[in-house]
Amino acid sequence: MVATLRYRHHADALRETPVGIRLTVLGSGSSGNASLLEVDGFGLLIDAGLGPRQIARRLQLDGIGWDRIHAVILTHAHGDHWREATLKQLAKREIPLYCHREHATRLRHASTTIGELQSAGLVRTYRSDGTLELGVRIVVRPFGLSHDCEPTFGFRIECEGSLFRKGWTLGYAADLGTWDDGVASMLVEADLLALEFNHDVALQRGSGRPPQLVARVLGDRGHLSNEQAAALFAAAVKHTRPGRVRDLVQLHLSRECNRPRLAAAAAERVLADRRATTRLHVASQDRPVQIACSD
Repeated sequence: MVATLRYRHHADALRETPVGIRLTVLGSGSSGNASLLEVDGFGLLIDAGLGPRQIARRLQLDGIGWDRIHAVILTHAHGDHWREATLKQLAKREIPLYCHREHATRLRHASTTIGELQSAGLVRTYRSDGTLELGVRIVVRPFGLSHDCEPTFGFRIECEGSLFRKGWTLGYAADLGTWDDGVASMLVEADLLALEFNHDVALQRGSGRPPQLVARVLGDRGHLSNEQAAALFAAAVKHTRPGRVRDLVQLHLSRECNRPRLAAAAAERVLADRRATTRLHVASQDRPVQIACSD
């Protein structure tokens, strides 16, 4: 199944925007998640877990605003991945929301705005075995992840090449408790990988959190530890051409149960073993992190 986004009002802006690809992680963590992928001026927001004013403030740090967002795609329906006020902003600006059919069903029980979006034809659904064509040359391939908010998806986002630029691929996987070869295969031959490095196991076990919460996080439907994420990264790059993965972004670090240096060390061990030159970026809950992927 192929769904094609037809967007209005943005043609002039796209013609005036410099060509290039970049990912800006506006915020990543249990308090809210949102990342903006820009391809030749077309902006795809991955998750909408920050409020509209917070999104605006973080975009303004780069001198841009809400007019750079042309579509939103949802990974799953946990509350740190969508905000009611942000859905209202989508309705106001006529920005389409892409989600799985079951996400829309869940949102109907939790949101008063989802009905408005649906009535306006702004809710578009994707399938786990489907493909979305967004913007001019963006192809999104969802794939299922193991998490306790079913269904949860990662995305392989491919930017088709042109006469002036080769193709480019993002592999995005956050909020998963375990992984298998199927997940790793969706991350092979990516130029940029954005993966969850949620917690250090020792810090998690010694955190003093309720035992049920610790068990949930450590379980197969919880979140990836630094070691699990590093193993997933290693599995992906094992079958990727040397030098292809230019950047690795570490997502969803726990404030209480992780440290940026621990997450970075886990990834750096993989890079050392592979003698790779991949640039490492640690996403933040409180400030945007930008990766220029292509000029």
